[in-house]
This record gives sequence, C-alpha cells and structure tokens, in this order.
Amino acid sequence: MLRIGLTGGIGAGKSAVSGRLAALGAVIVDSDLIAREVVAPGTEGLRAVVAEFGPDVLRADGALDRPALGALVFADQDRLAALNAIVHPLVRARSAELEAAAGPHDLVVHDVPLLAENGLAPLYDLVIVVDAADEVRLDRLVRLRGMAEAEAKARMAAQATREARLSIADLVLDNGGTPEDLDVRVREVWQQLAERQAG
Repeated sequence: MLRIGLTGGIGAGKSAVSGRLAALGAVIVDSDLIAREVVAPGTEGLRAVVAEFGPDVLRADGALDRPALGALVFADQDRLAALNAIVHPLVRARSAELEAAAGPHDLVVHDVPLLAENGLAPLYDLVIVVDAADEVRLDRLVRLRGMAEAEAKARMAAQATREARLSIADLVLDNGGTPEDLDVRVREVWQQLAERQAG
C-alpha cells in the first residue's frame, strides 16, 4: 500500500485531481467529507459539539448549523482549538478505518486541505501538492465559485503560503492550464505512483 497525502491551496484544483485519481483506481480518503460525516445527526461527534458550544449550533432539523458554528470559532482561536479537539481525533480514526479497508496493493490518497498548515507531511509515503499561481486561483474563486474578490483573497491568505506548500511536496502537479492539461498531468503522476508502488 502506498499512502499519499494530497493537498493544494484553495482554488488550485485539488478536488479535480482527487476525482481523476479516484477514476484511475485510487482509494480516496477525503478529510473534508469525513469531517462532515463525524458530526452528522445522531453521531457522538455532534453530541460533543453541542455539549461544548450549546444548542444554538443546531438547525431546526437537528443538523449542525455550520455558519453559526463558524461565526463562533473562526474569530476566536481558543474556541477553534476546542472544536478541533473534538473533530480532528474523529477524522483521524475514520481515516484510519478507511485506509485499513484498502488492499495491500492499493494507492491510498488522503485528500487533506490543511496538510501543510497542520504539519502532516511525515504521515505519508509521499506528498502531492496541486499547484497553480495565486492569480489563477483568485480568478477561479471569483469567476467559478462566485466569491467576492476580498473574500477570496482573505481565504487564500488564511492558508499556508504557496512556498510553504511546495516545500513539503514530493510531487508537484501543475494545474495552471486547461482541464485537458490536467488530465494528461494526472495520468503521468498516476504512472509514476504505480511504478513506485511496483518498486
């Protein structure tokens, strides 16, 4: 089994790469998806969040009100740390379960948005960083996701710098071009990973 950490700044196209790797046969362990799963209605995770932050973080249907919770934690480092102390261990445990279910010859790709920020590179056999120039990422966030330019810049600034991400990369996957360019580049990387796995 080859354990790969996949990351990239917002707007770089990490999700597009993850989807293409899945189509080629990779086992994807998506941290964002798992982070939602572990606080779904009826879970221990949601009960712990409500115990910590109160019932105002619930919607009328009993699901987590993410904007309400976000308003509480993102301006307060102590509250954010409290939330992370609940969610991160649950995400790690579920990620380990998914990885354990993979076969010995599988390529397991851990899709982790904040891999650089949280110092997680040593956990993987290799790290792939999906990269695009800051101006390309900004354009995508504004044009494709409909963000205001100020919001997009703030979201980018809240993450690790491009240089910090590149410094942990074993493989850099350039996504500054077209979707067709990305298809070619992902297939090249897949071949490199398969060769390394066959090793």
